[in-house]
Amino acid sequence: MRHNFVSVVVVLALSAAACSDAAAQRPVPSPAADVDILINGSPQRRYLHEGRWYVEAVKGREYAIRIHNTYPVRVAVALSVDGLNTIDARHTDAASARKWVLAPYETITISGWQTSRTDARRFEFTTEQNSYGQALGKTADLGVISAVFFKERVSAVVRNYSNEASERSRSAAPQPQAPAAGQSAGDAAALTRPEAKDDYAATGMGRRTDHPITEVWLDLEDTPSQALNIRYEYRPQLVRLGILPETKITDPLDRRERARGFEAGFSPEP
Repeated sequence: MRHNFVSVVVVLALSAAACSDAAAQRPVPSPAADVDILINGSPQRRYLHEGRWYVEAVKGREYAIRIHNTYPVRVAVALSVDGLNTIDARHTDAASARKWVLAPYETITISGWQTSRTDARRFEFTTEQNSYGQALGKTADLGVISAVFFKERVSAVVRNYSNEASERSRSAAPQPQAPAAGQSAGDAAALTRPEAKDDYAATGMGRRTDHPITEVWLDLEDTPSQALNIRYEYRPQLVRLGILPETKITDPLDRRERARGFEAGFSPEP
């Protein structure tokens, strides 16, 4: 039997683990339930369109990727953004890629490109021209987030990792952070400026953040147990694809012409 020993990365102090009891209460996952795209700590709604999952990107906003392991064994997840491995920015196949390792039933949040053993640069929605892929000259796969899960090859005696995962969760569960003004590569105006119809979403390098890791080696199964792909686009592109309805634009002058003065009643309490 051929054994597939690969390099995987463990997130230190910044992972949020879930115990087996909590996992047992989770609903049966949909095809993309194990990967969420977070903005300000909240998951973006996913849209299923022609067999593919989509989420809406928000220009200038930082985002993170939350991964959950539903299996009773450790898994290693090859995670790429715009076709680039989130650990080393290489473009490889999933089997040979460096991976994030999760304990059984553990959940971790990856908030950016890993730039060293202690630091990361946050994921940030931007344009193709300002993307990290453009800076590296690798633009073939902009607009897609991919996660491929590989189970650890285990013997009949399975080590109990649930207590370790719970302890890691109690010691340092991450708190959602809003983007800090002036620190993100996108300026404040980008947070409210509507996306242009010819702007296509990609991911850039945002502000630096602490993200300590350590490297281990795991013997993984040869065949992935699950593979998830999520496309992200700005709203105008999702409208063009028929995923979101077109927003009716009201003429401000028409609205003001319909304005009236006094009406019967009292001031409402908020």
